[in-house]
Amino acid sequence: MTTGLGPFYDGIAHFFTTPEDLLPVLALSLVAGLRGPRCGRAALFALPPAWIVGTVSGRLFAPHWAWPVFSAVLTIVLGALAAADRPLPATAAAGLAVALGLWNGIELARAGAGALGNSLGVACAIFAVVAILAALVASLRLAWTRIAVRVAGSWIAAAALFMLGWSLRPA
Repeated sequence: MTTGLGPFYDGIAHFFTTPEDLLPVLALSLVAGLRGPRCGRAALFALPPAWIVGTVSGRLFAPHWAWPVFSAVLTIVLGALAAADRPLPATAAAGLAVALGLWNGIELARAGAGALGNSLGVACAIFAVVAILAALVASLRLAWTRIAVRVAGSWIAAAALFMLGWSLRPA
């Protein structure tokens, strides 16, 4: 993604135009928000640094393998967790955030868009999305609003099923 504004803004634009990156972050934000402020903060402060570490690792070690199925499966799991709305400790939310960040950072670097400026732009966009969405969801008190969040999680899981099918198609 080239915006003409530099690598930082290219990273921001990349994040918002790539469903493989955006959907799991949205799902993680919903899960963390449903579990409350503590889980929201755990995801917020674990995901962006993990994404940067994953991108740097991907650039340094230049993996030539790719397994796009993992991204789709992780998105399905996160969407299903949001839809289920079951108890989840903050450490589990942070662990999911680290796994998501490391993997997607490596994938970003493998795709050739892993420059430091891009990666910082993506990390800032992620921080903003997780902070706003998890805080919004954590503030919801009415039952129907939490049900709407769970429905959104199920839609993300359904979209990830399409991503999985696309990644498994014959080349």
